[in-house]
Amino acid sequence: MAPSSGEREKPQWRHLQSRVSKMRGFCTFISRPLLFLLLRFTLVQCDITDGNAEHLKREHSLMKPYQGVGSSPSSQWDFWGSTLVTSSYVRLTPDERSRQGSIWNTVPVYLKDWEMHVQYKIHGSGKKNLHGDGIAIWYTKERLHPGPVFGNQDHFVGLALFVDTFRNDLHGMDRSFPYIYAIVNNGSLPYDHGNDGRNSELGGCSSEIRNKDHDTYLAIRYSKGRLTVMIDIDDKNEWKECIDIGGVRLPTGYYFGASAATGDLSDNHDIISMKMYQLMVEHTPDEDSLDWTKIEPSVSLLKSPKDNIDDPTGNFRSTPLTGWKVFLLLLCALLGIVVCGVVGAVVFQKRQERNRRFY
Repeated sequence: MAPSSGEREKPQWRHLQSRVSKMRGFCTFISRPLLFLLLRFTLVQCDITDGNAEHLKREHSLMKPYQGVGSSPSSQWDFWGSTLVTSSYVRLTPDERSRQGSIWNTVPVYLKDWEMHVQYKIHGSGKKNLHGDGIAIWYTKERLHPGPVFGNQDHFVGLALFVDTFRNDLHGMDRSFPYIYAIVNNGSLPYDHGNDGRNSELGGCSSEIRNKDHDTYLAIRYSKGRLTVMIDIDDKNEWKECIDIGGVRLPTGYYFGASAATGDLSDNHDIISMKMYQLMVEHTPDEDSLDWTKIEPSVSLLKSPKDNIDDPTGNFRSTPLTGWKVFLLLLCALLGIVVCGVVGAVVFQKRQERNRRFY
């Protein structure tokens, strides 16, 4: 996990004369947005929990040696289809064609703010572009309903995060696969296989997660109406942002699960662990008085999800502040400061020359 940069010291503006105080105010005005953006970048990189055990909710977690998995009334996880539970992993599908499997938590989640960490591995004998189809992580109203969407039902109600390893849309070359993306559905939208869910995608990122020598990780955080997805594919314990979108409404009382499917092409789709953490977040009295089980899954989007880039309300998907963007922000701020200094010096010099005329 990326270390926090801590509280940044405010810049000190020295050696400016009182006669250019207006220019000093302008420079300070430029520096404040810069500090805000840098602080936001730091918080995004450090916002994912480090997995403190005191927040772990074991009734919603799947961990080795996978006790409590089965079809008995006391089981907390149930599975279906080609799923194979071993002592080291839960294999949703083997590297065989036309297989489907899933595993579901039997206990509904009544947490308003939560974070799910998934440790998984996708691997197989197929060469580049000859493998499929991927894994889906679900938070939905119903569970154990097999179907055509990565082994689960279509027209689902809730949240789905897809780790899609096979491209169906040969025209959408702006996305490279494997591709990780999220969809929120109230049951009215069908999953568009031909376009790889593009029409209802909220956001996503490309990630080379297949046939790694180590396990890969993703973290799904939902808090205060904001959905954030972070990934770690290099096993360096460093999270990278994949999705960050506000205005998301998800109810309580839904179920977590994972599913996978293969078609004409195949892969091993393994879940090593799913760990649920409760987030300690304060809500307003009005929020606490709501019946969160009656909320309909939705996202406050006023236009196409793919066009939701920059919106001051925070309801739209914002692009992550990657390293090069921070560099450009710093460069622009530095140029602004230099311009302030030059203009201030020129103004000061001219006023000094004007004052000399009166001596």
